[in-house]
Amino acid sequence: MWWSSGLRCPICGAATSKQRNSLFCHGTRRHCFDFSADGYVNLAASKATGGGDDATLIAARTAFLSGGHYEPFAARISELLSAYSQGLAVVDAGCGEGYYTCRLAREGFRCYGFDLSKRGIRAAAKRAAREGVDPFFAVAGIYTLPLQDASVDAVISLFAPVAEQEFLRVLRPGGILIVAGAGRDHLLSLKRMLYEQPHANEPRADLPVSMTELAREMLSFSMELEREAIGSLFAMTPYYYRTSREGQERLATCEHLTCEAEMDIFIYRKS
Repeated sequence: MWWSSGLRCPICGAATSKQRNSLFCHGTRRHCFDFSADGYVNLAASKATGGGDDATLIAARTAFLSGGHYEPFAARISELLSAYSQGLAVVDAGCGEGYYTCRLAREGFRCYGFDLSKRGIRAAAKRAAREGVDPFFAVAGIYTLPLQDASVDAVISLFAPVAEQEFLRVLRPGGILIVAGAGRDHLLSLKRMLYEQPHANEPRADLPVSMTELAREMLSFSMELEREAIGSLFAMTPYYYRTSREGQERLATCEHLTCEAEMDIFIYRKS
């Protein structure tokens, strides 16, 4: 397996290898992690197992992304990886249901997908099987990645927190980090449906400080959404949990929404 040499045991840090349907470490205690029937393995610390996104969010994001509404964003991430990365080993840190991971795997990247949500990783592994691609998926937190030091060429952090020190640890010298998230006016039309006084998104405060910034850009495009897609988009955002009943009722009557997508993208290199 291409991914075996890059992994390390989440308990003792020893190198690992796959034997039959299990992952064994080479430490003195030979810790064992069994693969699920769906093809993923749980490498999270026991206290973290079961965290991450819930079933509602995973289902909504799967439906929305499968509709191709964020395709321009996915295509741009792929273009930037091809332009900046000097190798093919990529970590999708906080991969959720694996939409971006599987897309990159189809294009020839060797992808690891990690997320604390067991539901998300299960959905990701099933997506990979349907699409006939072979990324490695594991339940694991982005602050304790089960990877060897300096073992990957790039990390992508898409709409997820930035674990800078952990990303620096697993990146090879010269490795690339791509960070992307909501721009100032991302989904503003949706918020206008939900709130009387919608606010612009704040600039993110967790950008790397110990890496060299190579470029930054803002990607914007318009999405034409019908009722089902509108509902999925709403359910995959934080607004789903903090919108009044009145706002939800307004959205429920919406048959069509022209909504702007605006993503801020940052590219960094490990010195």
